[in-house]
Amino acid sequence: MKYLSVSDAAKKWGISERSVRNYCAHGRIPEAFLTGKTWNIPENAVKPERSNKHREEPETLLEFLKAEKQSKTKGGIYHKIQIELTYNSNHIEGSRLTHEQTRYIFETNTIGIDNDVLNVDDIVETANHFKCIDMIIDEANKPVSEKFIKQLHAALKSGTSDSRKDWFAVGDYKRLPNEVGGISTAAPEEVAERMKILLSAYNGKKEKTFRDIIEFHYNFEVIHPFQDGNGRVGRLILFKECLKNNIVPFIIDEDLKLFYYRGLKEWKQEPGYLTDTCLAAQDKFKRYLDYFRIPYEDC
Repeated sequence: MKYLSVSDAAKKWGISERSVRNYCAHGRIPEAFLTGKTWNIPENAVKPERSNKHREEPETLLEFLKAEKQSKTKGGIYHKIQIELTYNSNHIEGSRLTHEQTRYIFETNTIGIDNDVLNVDDIVETANHFKCIDMIIDEANKPVSEKFIKQLHAALKSGTSDSRKDWFAVGDYKRLPNEVGGISTAAPEEVAERMKILLSAYNGKKEKTFRDIIEFHYNFEVIHPFQDGNGRVGRLILFKECLKNNIVPFIIDEDLKLFYYRGLKEWKQEPGYLTDTCLAAQDKFKRYLDYFRIPYEDC
């Protein structure tokens, strides 16, 4: 008997390789067997039918997130990501809200204050960041565009003190020059053209690799298109693109913050610094997926 690879079966049946592996792992393809880590699928095997065509079970992280978001599931991976990504991304940028306060805002839509003096912008941007995560889940499968990037920025900065400044362009590119870590970024008049070039080159790649996504993040941060909020918008896009391309996403936390900054600064000389930092963050995220029993490609 001749056998097909997972890739061959996926092409033959018009489904993802992940789906084929799941069918094999659950014994739904008769006589399929493993050689090492490679599935061998009989050439005459028939594509398994969905057990319930009207209610397909989630297979990818993105599908799990969409399902839990729609059903308002508590305590699942959607809940976990909302709190962890929001807390850590805001914390990197100087938010003084604690992890517990962030969780409390998400779960109760109220503010718990225990003899603390809280910055109103920290609270507003936390609530806004939750909305931004919903946006990247809803729009995950669409290409990154200038319009969407600006919408993310508008959602993040809406209602903050920055939004009341005449010179601060909420949802639009910066009007004044700025620096990041003492490094010059794109001049305001250069931003629109450089963003178009960046997006054209990135979206022109048919298949995005882990390295492609990280490199896009670096180039986005070098342009620094907004007056403020570039890091958070950039990391949201990072997460979105990992979801879109079935790559395990990651969250840069406090332990990796300095390595992350170093990686961005040294990318041109040594891209391995940023890559290794993101891989370390990805390994931690895989533990979340293992806990919630969500399958992923271990590559």
